[in-house]
Amino acid sequence: MPSPPDRSPDSNLDRKKTPAVKKNRRSSWSGPWLSSNEALKNVVLKMRLQSLSNSSSTTPPSESEPEPESDPFNSRPISHGNAAPDYSSMLSDKLLLKILSKISDKKQHISNSLVCKRWCMLSGKLINSIKLLDWEFLESGRLSFRFPNLVDVNIVPSCIKSERNSGILLSNRLCSVYLDSEVGENEGFLVKKGDVLGSDVVDRGVRILAEGCGNLRKVVLMNVSEEGLRILADECELLQEMELLCCGDSSLKGIFKCQNLQMLKLVSHLDGIYDSVVSDIGMTILAQGCRRLLRLELVGCEGSYDGIKAIGHCCQMLEELVLCDHSMDGGWLSALSYCGNLKTLRIQSCKSIDSNPGPDEYLGYCPTLEELHVQQCQMREKLGVRALFLVCRTVRNIVFEDCWGLDNSIFNAASICRSVTYLSLEGCSLLTMEGLESVIPFWKKLDRLRVVACNNIKDSEITPELATLFSVLKELKWRPDSRSLMEAGLAGTGVGQKGGRSLRK
Repeated sequence: MPSPPDRSPDSNLDRKKTPAVKKNRRSSWSGPWLSSNEALKNVVLKMRLQSLSNSSSTTPPSESEPEPESDPFNSRPISHGNAAPDYSSMLSDKLLLKILSKISDKKQHISNSLVCKRWCMLSGKLINSIKLLDWEFLESGRLSFRFPNLVDVNIVPSCIKSERNSGILLSNRLCSVYLDSEVGENEGFLVKKGDVLGSDVVDRGVRILAEGCGNLRKVVLMNVSEEGLRILADECELLQEMELLCCGDSSLKGIFKCQNLQMLKLVSHLDGIYDSVVSDIGMTILAQGCRRLLRLELVGCEGSYDGIKAIGHCCQMLEELVLCDHSMDGGWLSALSYCGNLKTLRIQSCKSIDSNPGPDEYLGYCPTLEELHVQQCQMREKLGVRALFLVCRTVRNIVFEDCWGLDNSIFNAASICRSVTYLSLEGCSLLTMEGLESVIPFWKKLDRLRVVACNNIKDSEITPELATLFSVLKELKWRPDSRSLMEAGLAGTGVGQKGGRSLRK
């Protein structure tokens, strides 16, 4: 007769351990589903072999360590030592480049380029705009090799030699320069003449840039000569926008072949940095070569009636003209009538509008002009400002910003512009309510008005007629005197009065 089963506590403990061992056994993909899919087997095997070949461990496993399982269908990759498997190596360059291009933050491309050499090359293909700081990087050819798809390049920061650790940075909207302790010994300039790269050096760099990046759309160059511009025009046929600093009449001969150029900015003279000249000769050259210009900006340029006439006569597609800190001779305003398609005129930082505009019958006017912007200009010469309004008599939008000398009598000349629909006044401290009353009633089409920081225009001086006119406007921004508005808001609180309340705790 068989003996009864053992009921001892040790026997019960052994019975409980048996199912626990079965539950902890590692599952595998080698099931009936996986065994029927030969293609998936091959993919998993290839992934496993590639992860093993990429391992950087050179120490052989010791005899005491168990050898890795030879199951080719294990889903977990095996790595020796501390080296992690590179799953991105399984992706093609085209697929990985498409993934990296989905990153919206452009700064993230810099971090991605530090992962490995492959990511560095792929991230460089996604960058299309760069500002060059090291000239050697361009001259060695690494710029075009590292970033082959560039369309926008600015080489101006690398064209000026300066001490990076000087601690004194001179910056404006055109360029930035680090200054040293010997700035007072540069004959009135903040930068020594020898610190600006020579034309031959710049031309050599432009050749390397043009040959390596043939798809350029925009370039910003400095002290480039005629030869450099010719090379750029021959190699980069898609070039549409160009900025030239430290350029002269002779260098503009090379721009003749840039027939697809649509936007051009010439910075002839820059106080404290360099001094070059663009006169009527240079304007005539660029007008004959760049007949498809849509926007032209002249900064610090000299010239007269002849130069502006050549631009208006040859560049019939010109829609926007910008004059900044110009040194034009008297009478240049009358040449604007040749710009038959001009829509926007901007005059910025000019000491004078036109010193001698001439008789009114010779001024003419721009028939298609829509916008007039006058910013940070001296407007004390009444004849020049009046001539400007006569030439721009068909304008619809007028903007005055921080203009000195614009008082009631000078602003009264704007009443001839009967098609104005928008007026913006900002920082015009000499204007009063009387000046507005002498002009605004003549503008029957006015529907938008903006008055900001004009301290002599008071709320208390608004007449019932102006109040009625303001009530029918589509858009009104009225903050002429911020001080009076603050006093009105603090009325009755005692703040701001002698012996009154204080905002301090």
